[in-house]
Amino acid sequence: MARTAGVSAATVSRVLNGSGPVSPSARGRVEEAVRRLRYMPNASAKSLRHLKTSTLAVIVSDILVSYYAEIIKGIENTAGALRYKILICDAQNQREKEADYMTLAMDRTVDGIILIAPMLGDAELAAYADRGYALGVIGRRIDHPAIPCVYTDNVGAATEAVTHLIAQGHERIAFLSGFADATDSYERLEGYMKALRQASLPFRPELIDSGGFSEPGGYEAFLRLRERSSAFTAVFAANDEMALGIYRACAELGIPIPAGMAVVGVDNNRVGRHVDPALSTVDPPKHAMGALLAEKLIDQLGEGRCPGTRCFEVGSRLLVRGSSIFNNK
Repeated sequence: MARTAGVSAATVSRVLNGSGPVSPSARGRVEEAVRRLRYMPNASAKSLRHLKTSTLAVIVSDILVSYYAEIIKGIENTAGALRYKILICDAQNQREKEADYMTLAMDRTVDGIILIAPMLGDAELAAYADRGYALGVIGRRIDHPAIPCVYTDNVGAATEAVTHLIAQGHERIAFLSGFADATDSYERLEGYMKALRQASLPFRPELIDSGGFSEPGGYEAFLRLRERSSAFTAVFAANDEMALGIYRACAELGIPIPAGMAVVGVDNNRVGRHVDPALSTVDPPKHAMGALLAEKLIDQLGEGRCPGTRCFEVGSRLLVRGSSIFNNK
């Protein structure tokens, strides 16, 4: 085509892609060559040339945690509406596996990556962004100009949940954390401690344990707490999966909920709505969080930079149900 038009190949490329200045004379010769040679652009080749896949990878730490399902649904709905597909990656609670999945962006298998509650630290994520990776984060604030993020006020939500238990007359309240290095864990612990301080209640380290955000982990952690102390009358669990583990342990030990043990979780998963009594829980807007982050990341892919507001804090609500409304006074 360049020979037919009597111009350079670069000039042909600029005309076809609209990517640079071309004189009217040269443009006319290229357009005439297009008509004469009946040139038709190949969509697949164009996609390969620009390395665009219209696919996002969504990395979750544990695909079995139901909390992620509604977030992923929000991502998928928005991505689909914007003509993007998603690829779901399960890191199986392994930082190394999460890091391995980041190579999907490096080898252009996907255009961008969404991490939900990532295990990788802020500095590690910033390093990926500085190398040109397009990524966004759900569940944690990241202070980097190229990383959009959507997160909840974990401290405020946990404070409200524990304050509710205190209002029910509980003074010895245990806390089940997830993973020690997880943002959700230490922020919810901070909220737990804040509620105790506000009520002038002492912090008791023996009433803290970790359940790894899983139902079996919550079960085992509750049993460990009972071995150390039987004086506590309520538990705030950092997610609903662990709270359901508490239900199982209480059933085995003959402890009625809420008369013998009040329980509050976080996430508002579907199972918690249907156990007896229904589980009181903190309800984050999971679908909306996924949808918002997908929209912002896809906008960034189109603009080549993080457009407008980069980070969004969304509110949660406390859903008080049967597991926490017994008054011990």
